[in-house]
Amino acid sequence: MPITRTSQTRDRLSILRPEAGAGGDPESGAETLASAVRRGLTHEPKWLPCRFLYDATGSELFEQICEQPEYYPTRTEDAILRDQAGEMVAGWDEAPVMIELGSGSSTKTRRLIEAALDAYDRLHYVPVDVSETILEESARSLVDDYPALNVTGIVSDYHTALRAVRRRFPGPKLVVFLGSSLGNFDDEDAVALLRHLSEALGPEDRLLIGLDQVKDAATLEAAYDDAAGVTARFSKNILTRINRELDADFDPDRFAYQARFVPERHRVEMRLISDREQDVAIPGAGLRVRFAAGESIHVENSHKYTPGLLRDLASRSGFVEEGSWSDPDRYFRVQRWRPRV
Repeated sequence: MPITRTSQTRDRLSILRPEAGAGGDPESGAETLASAVRRGLTHEPKWLPCRFLYDATGSELFEQICEQPEYYPTRTEDAILRDQAGEMVAGWDEAPVMIELGSGSSTKTRRLIEAALDAYDRLHYVPVDVSETILEESARSLVDDYPALNVTGIVSDYHTALRAVRRRFPGPKLVVFLGSSLGNFDDEDAVALLRHLSEALGPEDRLLIGLDQVKDAATLEAAYDDAAGVTARFSKNILTRINRELDADFDPDRFAYQARFVPERHRVEMRLISDREQDVAIPGAGLRVRFAAGESIHVENSHKYTPGLLRDLASRSGFVEEGSWSDPDRYFRVQRWRPRV
């Protein structure tokens, strides 16, 4: 589809900032950084929620990770979308509202947007992301590039956004969850999020979800520990964020980055490892944390799946697989699921 630039975008672009639920429930996404730091760094072993990796700097670094030669998920998923987007968006009499969880720069999503515009002429796209900066930049670019596209961005965590979407957008919906983002969730949390989503969708709605597949450890570990060190900087950025927002005195250079595939858990685990005994003051969380040499902070997981694991995940979450697409090497898989009625 040819791209036509236009400056008349105001009426086709809006940004919503819904309020999170009260109470600071960690599972709602409303937990503050300070309470998450207190909860995670007083636990044994120490850990931090990966959603706090994605401040403005973290989101920019993640976009750089996606461009690294070792990081196959982005280019593999993009190739699948390039070849199969038409099938993925087909099946409605009118254009569904396309809602994307964790939209980032929306680069790959352009494949789906273009396919939907070809099929339905007009489209309403609703990107959801915690980074307001990257969401606004990508939304403005999209409405400039596609005159038949309306964009309503939602600056929010997933749970809050789903409540807003349920109230605000009637008619058929296609929820898009790309980049194997679900892989960052532990199994029970993934099921809880997907069940919440399935309960929010009607019979005519669909979920399009991209998930990485189990493969050899060398390929997986290289993808999450690139030679240029971008993923290491991305993970250490959480310490810089804690310094900035909670007046802490972490020295990121005193922590080494490690990514290891754990076959029995079907996941890559990312950690920051203290290279010496050290004490870190975190006044904004009311903490002083002692680290032994070699002690780690678990900062992120990336779960990998097999077709059998995916069938089980769909069933436990209230979905039924309607279609799937993969690359020739079976590295990555995109599924379209419908709510189980």
